[in-house]
Amino acid sequence: MSGSGESLGRRPARGVARSLAVGVLGLGLAGGGLHALLFPGPVGAATPVRVAAGSLRTGDVDRGRNIFEASGGCTCHTNFPGEGEDAPPLAGGRALETPFGIFYSSNITPDAETGIGSWSDADFIRAMREGLSPEGEHYFPVFPYPAFSGLRDQDLIDMKAYIDSLPAIRRQNRPPGAPFPFSWRATVAGWKWINFVPLELDEQPEHGAAWNRGRYLVHAAAHCGECHTPRTLTGGLDRSMWLAGSRDGPEGELAPNITPDGATGIGEWSVADLVWYLGTGLKPDGDDTQGLMSEVIEHGYSRLPESDLQAIAEYLRTIPAIENEVKGRD
Repeated sequence: MSGSGESLGRRPARGVARSLAVGVLGLGLAGGGLHALLFPGPVGAATPVRVAAGSLRTGDVDRGRNIFEASGGCTCHTNFPGEGEDAPPLAGGRALETPFGIFYSSNITPDAETGIGSWSDADFIRAMREGLSPEGEHYFPVFPYPAFSGLRDQDLIDMKAYIDSLPAIRRQNRPPGAPFPFSWRATVAGWKWINFVPLELDEQPEHGAAWNRGRYLVHAAAHCGECHTPRTLTGGLDRSMWLAGSRDGPEGELAPNITPDGATGIGEWSVADLVWYLGTGLKPDGDDTQGLMSEVIEHGYSRLPESDLQAIAEYLRTIPAIENEVKGRD
């Protein structure tokens, strides 16, 4: 995925998106036909994860904390809106509003029965790379595995080591509050067929180390595109509007344009402004950030080394500017 924007597009009406997606995702799903086409083998059979033998170290908790914080602290898995600051960390149950219904985040604490405590490293990599559970069930794409598929093997193993070091909390996961067929996991096979391309982020030698680090963090770990890019009719990312903002952001919030457009994006922000913002949540005009972004800054980005914040800022200043004024519905 290149991260470049190509042209200014328009968002479809939510009802149109829902109606068309119902038809598209329903095609070929009867009897598991599309699942068989995409993922040969019986439903429930996990696909193998191939990692070069001897190429990886045992998970490093400190390195894992860094990649965990670069993800924004996985705050979607903590129910701050419903339970406040005392919400059990990473125990799930947070309602994530989407145009297709409400999905509840899962328990990712190391509890063996209700969390991910019984998962192997391969299970964790499969979930993050392919959106599949250890049993081979599809995860709903509210979990941003299309972005996480770009994370390196060692970073994923380190991230799991860090999560495994945290307190285990017993809490059962909640089923989605979404209408059929969006509540049916088999339909995700259709969504993947239409929208999911695993992310590959090779080093680009014409750019420096900081730029490449920023690109890796923005695209993969911080998964900025999952919130700041509008969606197509089928719920995939509109690549022509990469990072240009979305009025259907996470939990129903607006996600602003973060391309360097001078009028509608962050073109007036300097690298120092961006570093300050990611570290404090304060904008150049002194206004503070609200909502989910304030959480990911507090529990994630603000804890990153300044070199990572500099890398993110440097990279964002170089992506194509897209004019797109993100406004709420009348």
